[in-house]
Amino acid sequence: MMMTEVLDKLKALQDILAQKNVVEASIGDAPKLLSTQEELLARLKKGYIEKNEQYEKVRQHIAELKSQLFEAETAREKSEKAMDTISTQREYEALDKEIRDASEREQAVRKDMQREERSFQDLDEDLKREEALIKQQEEELDERKAKLAEEIDAMKAELAELNSAEDEVSPGINPETKFKLERIIKSKQGVGIVAIHGNVCDGCHMILPAQFANEVRIGDKIVYCPYCSRILYYLENGEGEHDYFNEDDAGSLSDLDDFMEEDEDDDTEDEADSDSEDEKMDYEE
Repeated sequence: MMMTEVLDKLKALQDILAQKNVVEASIGDAPKLLSTQEELLARLKKGYIEKNEQYEKVRQHIAELKSQLFEAETAREKSEKAMDTISTQREYEALDKEIRDASEREQAVRKDMQREERSFQDLDEDLKREEALIKQQEEELDERKAKLAEEIDAMKAELAELNSAEDEVSPGINPETKFKLERIIKSKQGVGIVAIHGNVCDGCHMILPAQFANEVRIGDKIVYCPYCSRILYYLENGEGEHDYFNEDDAGSLSDLDDFMEEDEDDDTEDEADSDSEDEKMDYEE
């Protein structure tokens, strides 16, 4: 198979793999779209349970207060009836005290019961509102889950089509090259194959060493960018080609290293000259 055919296959495979990555990511992220609504519903249910427990405690307390009120009323009525049978002042005073104590207990219990009944009513209204809200949230969540399930099914169907297309394109591509392309596409936002204009990589816009640019121009093997690792192919520029590519200017990787060392030496010399000037100025002063 000619290298141009291989590159055409790789470009087609790149489009398929990039779409697959997007679809697979969407399928993986789909459940996360429901997490916020599920957390809200969970909080509502937890709050409802806690409030319902408080509601039950208030209800039980009201029942206890009613029992206490009945006892206080019964004691008061009993003492009032006993007034008709007393014969001494001491008995009168004792009964009168019992009646006052029972009345005070009765009033205190009735006051507590009224307060608890108001609280009970407020809790009852809150629970009804929360029940309605929870029901609404559950219905919306179920509806969203059903819609999301349809979307996931559609994405899975699309993914199956992409897998079929991948199987059709893959024959003739070296498995190692395909593996590398898959990794490059995942790490480079879906772009694993780029052209070079002259000696500049379209992927990272770095100036390539002449040896790499020439290998790409020859086109007899797969060449990877030494900077961004993408697969490179040569893009014909026609008349303007020489404006992009100049072998004398491109250099090599070793030239890049030599340039960095020279640049560091120049910086050192500049710093030394600057220090000498400062010393001279201090001496003149």
